Amino acid sequence: MNRYEMASQIFRSGTSTGANIREAQNAESRADFIHRFKISAKEADELEYWLRLCEASIFYPNLDPELFKDLKSIILIISKIIGTSKKG
Repeated sequence: MNRYEMASQIFRSGTSTGANIREAQNAESRADFIHRFKISAKEADELEYWLRLCEASIFYPNLDPELFKDLKSIILIISKIIGTSKKG
């Protein structure tokens, strides 16, 4: 996989995370809200995967550890929102 493909994957998963959260804000039902947040969680996990690949690659500069810390915080927040929403 070349750098541009990797960058494209990072861009897509990163922007999809936020886009699905935004869609959840206009959900038509609780189930739709939860579904959108679940998609957002999957995309955030995928983003972490691509960033870890970059971290392991010799072709990319060192990634700021704060980036992973912030991403983990976002993933935890999304998970908490899903769990709270399921409880009612």
